Amino acid sequence: MTAHNGLSVRPLTGFFSLRTKLVLFISLIIIAVCSGLSWYFIHQQAETMTRALLDTGMILVKNLAHNSRYATIIEDRVALEEYIAGVLEGEAVVYAVISAPDGSVLAQATKGRLSERAGVARSQSEALYPGHTLTQRLFDSTSLDLMIAPFTVHGGGRGETIYDVAMPILKRPSSQEPAVPLPFSLEQLESRSSRKLDGRPDTKLLSVVQIGLTRSNMEQALNEVVRNVVLITILIILVGIGTTIVLADRIITPLKHLASVAKRVAEGDLAASVVLNTRDEVGELAGMFNRMTQSLKERDEAIRSQVNQLQTLNRTGTAIISTLDIDKLFNAVLQLLMDNLGYRRMLVMLYDPHRHVAYGARVSGVSPEIEQAGRLLEMPIYDDGSIHADLLLRGHGVFVNDVESVADRFYPPLLAMAREQGVTGFIAAPLKSSQRIMGFIAADRGDDPCRQEDLDLLLTIATQIAVALDNAQAYQALEDLTQTLEHRVQDRTRELQAANDKLQELDRLKSVFVSIVSHELRTPMTSIKGYIENMLDGLTGTLSERQAHYLGRVKYNVERLTRMINDLLDLSRIEAGRVELVLAPLAIGEVVPDIVESLQPLGQVKAISIQHQHYGAPVHIKGDRDKLHQILTNLIQNAVKFTASGGQIRVESKTVEGGLVQFCVSDTGCGISPQEQAKIFDRFYRGETIQVDQRGAGLGLAITKSLIEMHGGRIWVKSMPGQGSRFYFTMPIASPPS
Repeated sequence: MTAHNGLSVRPLTGFFSLRTKLVLFISLIIIAVCSGLSWYFIHQQAETMTRALLDTGMILVKNLAHNSRYATIIEDRVALEEYIAGVLEGEAVVYAVISAPDGSVLAQATKGRLSERAGVARSQSEALYPGHTLTQRLFDSTSLDLMIAPFTVHGGGRGETIYDVAMPILKRPSSQEPAVPLPFSLEQLESRSSRKLDGRPDTKLLSVVQIGLTRSNMEQALNEVVRNVVLITILIILVGIGTTIVLADRIITPLKHLASVAKRVAEGDLAASVVLNTRDEVGELAGMFNRMTQSLKERDEAIRSQVNQLQTLNRTGTAIISTLDIDKLFNAVLQLLMDNLGYRRMLVMLYDPHRHVAYGARVSGVSPEIEQAGRLLEMPIYDDGSIHADLLLRGHGVFVNDVESVADRFYPPLLAMAREQGVTGFIAAPLKSSQRIMGFIAADRGDDPCRQEDLDLLLTIATQIAVALDNAQAYQALEDLTQTLEHRVQDRTRELQAANDKLQELDRLKSVFVSIVSHELRTPMTSIKGYIENMLDGLTGTLSERQAHYLGRVKYNVERLTRMINDLLDLSRIEAGRVELVLAPLAIGEVVPDIVESLQPLGQVKAISIQHQHYGAPVHIKGDRDKLHQILTNLIQNAVKFTASGGQIRVESKTVEGGLVQFCVSDTGCGISPQEQAKIFDRFYRGETIQVDQRGAGLGLAITKSLIEMHGGRIWVKSMPGQGSRFYFTMPIASPPS
């Protein structure tokens, strides 16, 4: 396999050429047509010769029957034999027989059997007459007209077909039926012979005349016709095939030459062409192919030029992004363009829009003195119609064929340098980036004139150079800004560090304060709760209904405040890292039912059912019994709080993937809105829709989440307003004992 221009060309093997296909196709058509026509001609000729033979037999038998009518009546055998001898003179007649009504032979004669087909000689020693069965059939048929019956006899190892033509001699009344007109077919004779003598008592059979006709002579003539037709057919087929080959060669040979040239073109030889030898469609195709190869050659040259330009652009882009130093950037780009695009000299100048001055010229392809003078050159830019104003103020490209024709628009020192270097024409493009003109680049080709394509390419390159120049200047400005920012960041970092230290100290003091205050509040709250319970129990005397109601409300709020203080203490210990877990294998089937049973009184107050269900095999979790009790208590208490009387709470557990046990505490309460579900585990968050007397410190779920995460699990919620809530959390399964 070979590849050209990225295309894979697989050589063809085991195929028929176009010439072979064309010759075979046309030859098959010629053979089929000639064979069909020959067969049709032979078939028609055989039918014609058979019909002629039968017509001859019918004429002979009629004549014999007519001539021998009287002789038959008087039984004149000599006359009958003379009539038969006359009939036997016919070439196809092999026998003639005249029979009486009783079946006896009145007269007969035969030429004998066929013994050798080649000489058509007959044996007189072995007579040939119709068989007894055939003769009996003729008498039994009692037909009125002719009867023809073919049969086959054998002699000399060959078969011979005989047509037995028979006709009765009848005694008819005067109004007899006319004879069958000639010519007629065998089918007509059979049709007429089927009519019987029934109903014709006045018709009398006198005798039957039979003549035997052989097909041998007809077959010999037919074989001669077949041989001639076959020879003519073969000759026509050979001439047709030969003509087809000649025609195919005339068509295919130019095409093969065209294919050969096309292969050379595919291999890259675009100079190959086809010689025009004909003026037909093939010649027109060859001419079009030559024009195509010429077009491909021109396009290939254009593509090569474009590829060279694209490669230069790519190398220029690589050189541009490889450095942020302006001097290195200009030196690399100018040298690259001169080496790859054929420029003789190149010039780059920067533009300062604040001072309206072009400065810092970099020149390549000139003497060191000119290059040094260009670096020191500063060119003022005014909107005075000069070439430099078109470049640096309007951002237009410049294409000059003759420097002298625009000398009045040149800056004099720059014009002098151009004349000194022999510059006759040049192109120039502005260095423009983000609508900001940063300078210009110019080039010339020495003695070769510049083209518009050169300016278009230079405009593209100038855009890349301008972007790189803009990036270099921005990088320099960024470096200066970075140094300034570094000092400011260091100062700000020190300030933030000091502020962070203060915040950490305040957070520590806050935790200490919360811990101390919570701890100190627990003792008086316990005392207050005890005194209230004593008063409610009647130790201080009988209470009125109003006093008991007020003391009950005080007790409720004291218990609520106590829970808040306990939550604050738990949170402060968790944040301080003073909570330690006592991990041990816990049987879910034992621990969880105990916890649920201990919380049943809480649900009975509101007639709420609290049930537990574990799915699957019994399992142990690795956890702290007290902390698991606290987790489930917090979740069940919340469920009771937000579930209406008569509701239901279920605690379910099952084993899930990852070596975890998943718990679910579900209720039939009011549910949680999607907006609040993302916040309910935050510290001090209290739902906006919760009644004031039901609000706590907003720490229960935060503490629960912290305890679950300390066990290596996680917690989440699924809920819809009015449809209850489902709190899920996971705990690790305890490793089986080794």
